[in-house]
Amino acid sequence: MGFFRKIMTAWQRLFSGAGESLSEDYIGKNAPKKLRAGLYATLASLLLLLLLGWYWSQEPAEFNIHVKANTGAVIGETTTSALINVVDVLLDKPGGYLSNDIMPPGVWLDNQPSWEYGVIIQVRDLSKAMRESFSRSQSQSVEDTDLSLAEPRFNVDHVRWAAPWPEREYREGRNYVTSYLERLSDEEAFDAQFYARADNLRYWLGTVEKRLGSLSQRLSASVGQRRINTDLSGSLGARQSTESPRELVIKTSWWKIDNVFYEARGTSWALVHFLKAVEVDFADVLAKKNASVSLQQIIRELEMTQRPLRSPMIVNGEGFGLLANHSLVMASYISRANAAIIDLRELLSQG
Repeated sequence: MGFFRKIMTAWQRLFSGAGESLSEDYIGKNAPKKLRAGLYATLASLLLLLLLGWYWSQEPAEFNIHVKANTGAVIGETTTSALINVVDVLLDKPGGYLSNDIMPPGVWLDNQPSWEYGVIIQVRDLSKAMRESFSRSQSQSVEDTDLSLAEPRFNVDHVRWAAPWPEREYREGRNYVTSYLERLSDEEAFDAQFYARADNLRYWLGTVEKRLGSLSQRLSASVGQRRINTDLSGSLGARQSTESPRELVIKTSWWKIDNVFYEARGTSWALVHFLKAVEVDFADVLAKKNASVSLQQIIRELEMTQRPLRSPMIVNGEGFGLLANHSLVMASYISRANAAIIDLRELLSQG
């Protein structure tokens, strides 16, 4: 026992002496200059990255579509210009396009990429509508060459960090839309057209209606809900692939609540610009249907979703609880806009 006690005592002396030596040599003024410089540089770099990440996370402000386009000169110019400028903001805002970043601080951010996803979804939907409907006189007409090349480029996976790079593809799509706009504005070029008809507008609004409906459901599910399964309601004899429960428990994951919220913000931001542009290009159609006020109300509801966020985080309180629930507030505006779009589509369908 005495032998082992001597060994333990020796080890304690050895480690205690090493600890004192380390504390004296590597802490305070006695620390090597290179070590201190490295620590200061690391702290300064982290602070810089945090500030840069905060700056990059700022949502772009709304731009004036009337300044960005020669409004009213040619039918379709305002809507096409709005699409181009929304893509420009998406790619050229502070920090650029962040969804596929793999280096800090971009890789740490998730709210801004969610915002970008909401924007690119609306860009895809509008470019698809322009290719399939706005630029064609009838179902058997030939699609526009530039728009047929632009639309698939906007559908490249938004989070790819290797070829094909989303930024490059989206910019090429933007350039093809610009080429279409140039031909559209040329009075001697008859191969580029924009048909402002009620059925064309209803086609695009139908897609917007479904997007907003999905967002509204996902936002409302932030607190969890038991919902009656209405998948086959109103359809006599309708069937589905597999049986599903009569009641469904719907709840958005706690980790995805802020992502859905900012996706809704991005979607609404893009739609505000597109709807204001549509208000200009489809002014005669809307006036004939007495639907201008309906469209303006939709824009008003979506503009409310862009109010500044006064909270440092997305709060997920209960519906009638003590804390706020930002997702439910957003869902309220989205749902009202969606209901107004349904009414507007019904109004446009009337003779």
